[in-house]
Amino acid sequence: MSSISNIDALRKEYARGELDLADTPSDPIVQFERWFEEALRAEVPEPNAMTLSTASPAGRPSARIVLLKGLENGAFLFYTNYQSHKGRELSENPHAALTFLWHELQRQVRVEGRVERLSPEASTEYFQSRPKSSQIGAWVSPQSQPIESRKVLEKREQELWEKYEDAEQLPRPEHWGGFRVVPQRIEFWQGRPSRLHDRIFFERDASGEWRKSRLAP
Repeated sequence: MSSISNIDALRKEYARGELDLADTPSDPIVQFERWFEEALRAEVPEPNAMTLSTASPAGRPSARIVLLKGLENGAFLFYTNYQSHKGRELSENPHAALTFLWHELQRQVRVEGRVERLSPEASTEYFQSRPKSSQIGAWVSPQSQPIESRKVLEKREQELWEKYEDAEQLPRPEHWGGFRVVPQRIEFWQGRPSRLHDRIFFERDASGEWRKSRLAP
């Protein structure tokens, strides 16, 4: 019998910590930074990995893992190919959700908000700070598009290594750059025993101020 048949029997009790409404700051970004620092100290693998969920204009969802690359004025930053599946969806429907899972700490953070492109200057600055191999990779890959074989990518990669042999910085492709997710809602989830988890929810009101509340698990 396949082990997948026992998936419904998988159980884990959560008892690593707690989260109280009174102990959280009024600004959820401060709380996020606090938890992120704790994830770093705990040496959680890839603590900046996050599930990016997007949707088509018709509401058809899709999700994938990307890396958080910064926090700027309360917004979450990441970079990608604008012509990729996610890039096209974000251009057509500029709303997204982010999910962080730090399983070692039994914590999850959910973020929902509108999405904006970063300026070309900001995208170029970050692009040229990346390793040269990553800069070349951004030029090589027609992300999310069908290709004949991996050899197509390898041939193009070799051509670019030869072309830019003496350069450490490549020009940024126009099809590549950054997005910021400006949060409207943020939820912090802390696993607790008996599945009575702590959930602290922040939402912006009409004036742009954050309001927080406790949600039932």
